[in-house]
Amino acid sequence: MNESWMQKWEEVKDILICPVDLETYFTSDEILEQKMEVMEIGNVSLPSGKVIVRDPLVFLNAGEKPYFVQAPKGDFPVKIAVVKSEEWGGRYAAVKVEFTKEKPVLYREALIGIENLEDLNEGDYFGFMVDAGLGCITDAEVLPYFDKFLTEVNVENIYDDYFAEQFAQSYQEHPQNQRELGDWINWKIPNTEYHIPMFASGFGDGGYPVYFAYDEKGEICGLYIQFIDIELALSDDEDEENE
Repeated sequence: MNESWMQKWEEVKDILICPVDLETYFTSDEILEQKMEVMEIGNVSLPSGKVIVRDPLVFLNAGEKPYFVQAPKGDFPVKIAVVKSEEWGGRYAAVKVEFTKEKPVLYREALIGIENLEDLNEGDYFGFMVDAGLGCITDAEVLPYFDKFLTEVNVENIYDDYFAEQFAQSYQEHPQNQRELGDWINWKIPNTEYHIPMFASGFGDGGYPVYFAYDEKGEICGLYIQFIDIELALSDDEDEENE
């Protein structure tokens, strides 16, 4: 990240605002007649406040860059907003890290500082890529321990040979809003106190935006991953039905 990139970010940062009040996913019983539920899945470890959101099975390693905005340091609760739909079934619509109890008034996309900010339009986002159906939240200081674990566990397929059992156990212990193979874990890296929450990614593989939330004082109060824009997804479904 250099000075010219920061100058450009200052020019375009108001384009990178989420048009949806994501907190309503966690406070509403229904959205457009779709039932909503909220799950609490424990804390995420952010010892440096340098947040990283990635697909844990494909794009997570110690070389990954964190978001350039500094988040609070510490352990913070993670919640998943689940949308219940006859057509989709239960899907994870959003994930929230709660830094404070303050109400968000603005959501601005989290960036790492190397994105091409030219020619942005309203509604554009960068997001993070998912290629194994999962997302996770972690910290730059935690990643070396994750890499060390991968080296020491020394398996051919980290999901099949290790994480599949973790997810299956999560389903056994917390079957609500999970499929039988498991859809979330709050994994503690062995021989550490660091927790990395991992969770199914909305409609599966693709690109998903991440936002820092700010309260009325301009302070960061949360981080949100938007897996499903519920209103947009429902309107697209209606358009397809009417064609």
